[in-house]
Amino acid sequence: MTYEEYQKAEQERIERNIAYLESGVDFIDLRSAYIDEGVKIGKGTVIYPCVVLEGDVSIGENCVIGQNSRIVDSKIGDGTTIQSSVILESTVGNDTKVGPFAYLRPNSVIGDGCKVGDFVEVKNSTMGDGAKASHLTYIGDSDVGSKVNLGCGVVFVNYDGSKKYRSVVEDEAFIGCNSNLVSPVHVGKKAYVAAGSTITQDVPDGALYVARARGKVLDGWVEKRGILKKDK
Repeated sequence: MTYEEYQKAEQERIERNIAYLESGVDFIDLRSAYIDEGVKIGKGTVIYPCVVLEGDVSIGENCVIGQNSRIVDSKIGDGTTIQSSVILESTVGNDTKVGPFAYLRPNSVIGDGCKVGDFVEVKNSTMGDGAKASHLTYIGDSDVGSKVNLGCGVVFVNYDGSKKYRSVVEDEAFIGCNSNLVSPVHVGKKAYVAAGSTITQDVPDGALYVARARGKVLDGWVEKRGILKKDK
């Protein structure tokens, strides 16, 4: 690209942004948003600096697209907030919160009123309305029902080195922190998985699944080993 071609492309970009502004879209910094031709953005949506919208993108009304977000070939519903996140070839519903620092990989479908929090990755999976994964979670090749709570550090273990497998978590189930779901498994409606468990079998509706070694306390162990820190 020559400098003249670059200048022309930049002028066209700014003119597109002005057209969005005139149609009811708000910009924090008009010059620092990068929006492809043909992208659809609803009225009342706020675009922050360093946002990149590429390809076939549709964003609803009254959304917030936060700084440093990149959205490619995806659909975002009304009233949804995206904070510093990457969304590729996916769909996000209404009144949902994504990020900061979330990653939606292709073929992810997130419902209405969901939360996909910081450092959560979703790949080829669905999350029903009201489902929440607030932080540090990987959801791969799985179907998560409505009002499911996924605790911090939950991992869907979907790959055995040669094949990928799919798991299902039914509506209103609760998956405790630091749990591994070794796919394929099926967690029933309103079932609970205790924190720190590794799930290798199906969990019936309303059941509690616990899979951890029993803890024990060894009194005086530190002193007996002679590893107490001495005061200086």
